[in-house]
Amino acid sequence: MVDDALVSGDMASLDADLLQLPEMSTFVLKSRPDFTQKLFDQWLSLPEAHRQVSSLLQDAMSGAPLNVPGSASGSGPGTTNSLPSMFPAGSAPPLSPRSCGSPRTMKQRAPSNLGSPLKVLNEPVKESIPQFYFQNGRPPPSEIKEQCMFRVNHFFYGHTDGLQIQEFKLVTREICKLPSFFSTSLFRKIDVNSTGFVTREAFIDYWVNGNMLIVDMTTQIYKILKQQNQNFLVKEDFKPLLKELLATHPGLEFLQGTPEFQERYAETVTYRIFYYINRSGNGRLTFRELKRGNLIDAMLHADEEEDINKVLRYFSYEHFYVIYCKFWELDSDHDFLIDKENLMKYGNHALTYRIVDRIFSQVARKFTSKIEGKMGYEDFVYFILAEEDKSSEPSLEYWFKCVDLDGNGIITRNEMQFFYEEQLHRMECMAQEAVLFEDILCQIIDMVGPENESYITLNDLKGSKLSGNVFNILFNLNKFMAFETRDPFLIRQERENPTLTEWDRFAHREYIRLSMEEDVEDASNGSAEVWDESLEAPF
Repeated sequence: MVDDALVSGDMASLDADLLQLPEMSTFVLKSRPDFTQKLFDQWLSLPEAHRQVSSLLQDAMSGAPLNVPGSASGSGPGTTNSLPSMFPAGSAPPLSPRSCGSPRTMKQRAPSNLGSPLKVLNEPVKESIPQFYFQNGRPPPSEIKEQCMFRVNHFFYGHTDGLQIQEFKLVTREICKLPSFFSTSLFRKIDVNSTGFVTREAFIDYWVNGNMLIVDMTTQIYKILKQQNQNFLVKEDFKPLLKELLATHPGLEFLQGTPEFQERYAETVTYRIFYYINRSGNGRLTFRELKRGNLIDAMLHADEEEDINKVLRYFSYEHFYVIYCKFWELDSDHDFLIDKENLMKYGNHALTYRIVDRIFSQVARKFTSKIEGKMGYEDFVYFILAEEDKSSEPSLEYWFKCVDLDGNGIITRNEMQFFYEEQLHRMECMAQEAVLFEDILCQIIDMVGPENESYITLNDLKGSKLSGNVFNILFNLNKFMAFETRDPFLIRQERENPTLTEWDRFAHREYIRLSMEEDVEDASNGSAEVWDESLEAPF
């Protein structure tokens, strides 16, 4: 019965490898099925094969594990239950000499191993994975390192004791490719023991071995400025940088005789940097914030441009002059503090009482002044930048917090009406044509285009180019009226210089006004020269 069951099987399903004929090619067995069938029948007629098959069938019917060579249970080297070979030992026919040297035969035949499984598995080839993590960053390519070392040797040649701070400026600019006013900060970063010298070995250890050579400039500047145990920058970190800028920049040379204004200039630049870049407002400038901002480009521009007033981002002296003079005008007792009554005078009484109350409630930003009810100079810098450039995101965030009375993240109809009521009253007192709130609300909705017309979110405001006018409508009467009249001259100015921000245009106008007032004052005191239009402040 066993023989009949096996013989009646489909020959197409017979695996030639199961015959265990290492002496014969598998290709020959498969290509000649009749011959293979005869070999199989002859194998079954052997008494040893019959006993083996019968034992396997009994194990299968009883549910016992099958101990078959090539299976998981019997594939070890110690397996002795191998199926009998159909040729007695030493009776296998010899292979032809041609087949022995055939590449095809050599490729198909595997090394014989009597104790191995039926099919030999090749071990996977171990691939070496190149190092992808470096604790101090990926080392520089050899070519770049060699070029840097050549320049280092050139600049340090003849200076066995190292370079002093004045001699180090060329290294900062020519080798490190940093703005020249970073020289002092970089020098002190390397000269940790304050010896007054930076040796060749110390510079190589910091700049080359420390992998500063191949990182981007933002990373270089961040590492140079920040303190060792901090992961952020604070305002104090910028002081050495700005001190060197004031001492070396030709456009700021005239300030060297007035150290008090040098200090105010440096403070103002720092406040402007943190206003625009430190979006979290916590006074800690992170690497991500520095990378997303435009400070590095402004620093490079300041280093290349001799006229500091052409560096509109952060460093313009004219911008500082406008901010400082506007603050000085409001600070009537010159104690460097401003109260509500002082701020109400800003912009020729342009702001409403209600918005000034919200500013002094410090809901938009906590004052740095330690005196209650007083605004310091830094607080005023944040205010004037927000007031005069309402198209910027920091400004929109500042005023959104002021108008959002309940702090729920949305501005509702009632909140807008609360602020507009005072505007409406002021228009009536000035005999101006009053615009009803319902009409104003429709105008605001058209300008902003919010997702939900029942309220306005901060994202709605950031998605509209006219969002700044919304706040002018609510609490700045002068700008609201200017927006309604649409001065053609201002519209033409905006079209001619689209890259200038609202702050740039405001600072330009105010600087001209302030400089003219100062010239008139000097003329009244008999100390001014004859007026020449060519001497008007450049911008």
